[in-house]
Amino acid sequence: MLRIPSGKPVDLASYDARATPAGPSGKAEGLEATTRAGERLAGLQERLWAAATAGDRRRILLILQGMDTSGKGGTVKHVIGHFNPSGCRIKAFKEPTAEERGHPFLWRVTRALPQPGEIGIFDRSQYEDVLVARVRGLVPRRQLGGRYGQINRFEQTLAEDGVTVVKCFLHISYEEQRARLLGRLDNPDKHWKFSTGDIEDRLLWPDYQKAYEIALERCSTDAAPWYVVPADRKWYRNWAISRLLLEHLEALDPQYPKADFDVEESRERLLEIR
Repeated sequence: MLRIPSGKPVDLASYDARATPAGPSGKAEGLEATTRAGERLAGLQERLWAAATAGDRRRILLILQGMDTSGKGGTVKHVIGHFNPSGCRIKAFKEPTAEERGHPFLWRVTRALPQPGEIGIFDRSQYEDVLVARVRGLVPRRQLGGRYGQINRFEQTLAEDGVTVVKCFLHISYEEQRARLLGRLDNPDKHWKFSTGDIEDRLLWPDYQKAYEIALERCSTDAAPWYVVPADRKWYRNWAISRLLLEHLEALDPQYPKADFDVEESRERLLEIR
C-alpha cells in the first residue's frame, strides 16, 4: 500500500502524512506490534549474517529520506535498535567533503554499502544529489537530469549483486515539521539538533516537495521501488518500516548453514577433555 508505482506521476499533496494505512488501530497497539516485529527481525538478521559465512552474498540496504524532523534518526533508534550492531552498517550522509566533491557523486555511496550478510542503513543517500542539488541549483539542469538514470542503473546493479534495496520517503507535513522544530527550540537538550538552516529550508518547502516528487517518479523501479511512509505519527512510521524490513527479510528467507564438520565426533572429543 505504501509502494510508489513505477513510472507514474507523484503528487505528495495527495498523501496524508497522518494516515496509518494497513496499520494497527492505535498507538498502544502499534508500539506492541513493533516490539513483536523487532524480535522476529533480530532472528532473521542472525540468519542472514550466518548465511554469509557460507557464501550467501545477499544483504539489505534501507534508505531513509525525508525533510528535517521527519524521523530518520528516530527510525534508526527505534527500528534498527532491534538488530545486532555487529551485523549493521549505518551511514549518515552530510554535506560532501572536499575529497568527496572531487569524485563522481556515487563514489561516497559505493564506499558505504553493506557487505554480504549485513543490513545497511543510509540516513540520506545518493538522492541528496538530485534533491538538494536541484533545489539549491548546485549543478546544471542537464547534468542533474542524467543523474536519475545513473541512480537507476546503480540500484539495478546492486540488486543483481544480491542487495535488496528498501527506499523509504518519510512523509511529514508542513505543520508537523514546524511543531517538531519548535519543540527543539523549547528544549535546551535538543538545541544541538536545531540549525538555522532548517528555517531556510522551510522557505523552500514547495521546491523540496517538487524535487521529491520527481525523484520518486523517476527512480521507483521494480529493482528498487520507493515507499511513501506517513511520518506525522512516529509510532506508525516505526511500525511501517519494521513491517517493510520484516517482509523483505522473510522473502529472502536466509538459512543457517549446515555444519561442514562431523558434529558427533566433535561432541565426543569435547566430552573427553577433562
